[in-house]
Amino acid sequence: QVQLLESGGGSVQAGRSLILACSASGDATNRACMAWFRQGSGNEREPIASTGIQITSGETNLATSMKGRFTVSRTDTKNTLYLQMNNLKPEDTAMYFCAVTPAGQVFRKCPLGRFNYDVWGQGTQVNVSV
Repeated sequence: QVQLLESGGGSVQAGRSLILACSASGDATNRACMAWFRQGSGNEREPIASTGIQITSGETNLATSMKGRFTVSRTDTKNTLYLQMNNLKPEDTAMYFCAVTPAGQVFRKCPLGRFNYDVWGQGTQVNVSV
């Protein structure tokens, strides 16, 4: 079983940057994709970006609304996924989660739909103030 642990959240002022990390432990050898999502108070969980791990080529799929300020990167071992967030805005305040796709499933391009992911971390909170 794979476990995910997010870190790096905190409280920052608007305009600042943060880097979040998602570390996977346990058996992630048969998981194709890892992704970042966020959920603000009263909102649905929305996708940020997904990328391939282990099996797939690693192409990153960034949600359109996140382009320009958010980027993702991985360690060479592909067991840690980073989310670089620049020029943060108050509306970026949310709980940020990472997730992986079910074991054995493969994708031509890693999906952004949250129902494609079956294992989730507990999240890390980001608060952005004016």
